[in-house]
Amino acid sequence: MSDLEEQRKKVEELKKKILLQKQKEAGSAPSATLAVTDKKDNEPQSSGEQVDQKKAEEDVRRKVEEAKREAQQVIEEQKKKTEEERRKREAERSRVEEELRKKAEEAKMKAQHLAEEQRRKSEEDARRYAEEASRKREEEAKSLAAEEDRKKKEESKSSKLTAASPISMQAYAQALKQALADGVVSKDESVLLQTLRKSLGISQQEHEALEQEIQLEIYLEAIVEGWRDGAITPEDSEKLDLLRDNFKISAEEHLRLEKQVRQEILKQR
Repeated sequence: MSDLEEQRKKVEELKKKILLQKQKEAGSAPSATLAVTDKKDNEPQSSGEQVDQKKAEEDVRRKVEEAKREAQQVIEEQKKKTEEERRKREAERSRVEEELRKKAEEAKMKAQHLAEEQRRKSEEDARRYAEEASRKREEEAKSLAAEEDRKKKEESKSSKLTAASPISMQAYAQALKQALADGVVSKDESVLLQTLRKSLGISQQEHEALEQEIQLEIYLEAIVEGWRDGAITPEDSEKLDLLRDNFKISAEEHLRLEKQVRQEILKQR
């Protein structure tokens, strides 16, 4: 049962008690009136008795009205109290919801801030790592370049200090020409040439320059031999192709040498 229904029930009980009380207070007058009436063969009441009775009834009605007003006032106060409690609950719920919303917003902003901080940190780490890697690559490249330059200077200095004599160069040239005669240097010939270079004091640069010179010489002799009879035979052409491939002679160089040989042969005739 709600507070309002309980209050209404109390008001009804109060009204009943007031009516009973008024009936008790007015009970003596009606009894006397009834006795007189019986005694006087139902004679009509006097004007005084009627006034007293009306006054009693008026008092009862007034008290009933007062009780109703008091009950209505109690009901109104109870309604106000209930409404006030409802408003308080609504206000409390709104306050709690607002606090929860603010906390959720703060948590969201904090999460976004942390994510932004993490992103900036990752970007900074990546940039720093890239710069460090680039710096290391530059340092390594400079170091390699310096080392290469140092080696070249040392080799140049060594070659100048240990340049082979003309006799040693001539002896090595003969051995190198013999090894290149067929266009291919075998493994054994390569080992022999390396040993000979070391013993004669011939540098790698001197070997490469001499090798290129002898290759052109051998190729030129092959062209001369081919055109000696006035035409290149299939066997001559095959030999020239092999030498050209092994010696890395370009087509332009071949045409130049062949033209030179043909002109010399024509002059001799």
